[in-house]
Amino acid sequence: MARRAETIELAVLGLLHEGPMHGYELRKRLNLMLGWGRVLSYGSLYPTLKKMLRSALIEETATTVTPVTRRPRIVYQVTEAGHSEFERLMSEVGPTAWEDDNFDIRFAFFGRTDMEIRLRVLEGRRTRLQERLDRVQTQLAMTQKEVDQYAAELQRHGVESVEREVRWLSDLITAERTNGRPANTFPVPAPHPSGPTADQ
Repeated sequence: MARRAETIELAVLGLLHEGPMHGYELRKRLNLMLGWGRVLSYGSLYPTLKKMLRSALIEETATTVTPVTRRPRIVYQVTEAGHSEFERLMSEVGPTAWEDDNFDIRFAFFGRTDMEIRLRVLEGRRTRLQERLDRVQTQLAMTQKEVDQYAAELQRHGVESVEREVRWLSDLITAERTNGRPANTFPVPAPHPSGPTADQ
């Protein structure tokens, strides 16, 4: 749970770098970033916003009244401390940067990251997924005769999903090394692996 709160915090700081937003807009943007499989509730967002207010990473700037409900909406903006914390978090390189919970958010803000850091995160993610792929393929070979056709198909789907993301990461790494961050030439991203075989 603590790691999820940290991921939300990083995403909020990154989004508020674009400009002030109210909670509804933040939640909408965060759900787009997190993807359909990880919908963010207000019960997860608002405790994180309160914690960030206490830590002076963000501040309330104004309230707006919605025309339908007449309820005020608080607008948040990032502080100087929040800018510094965002830069610190984005410069971290280690397992948390390329694990499933954090990688998508880090990648969304790669435009504000040094190329060397981007490369290290991409390479770390690729290594992590390659290890996962090797493990899943070994398990698949051992259990293929013991499972029914639907379980085998789910395992095969998990393997193919990881293989696609490994290829995508390899293409991104090549693009970074050759051109730095070429405009409109990134490969189409692969979806995250799904199903029990992808994480075991």
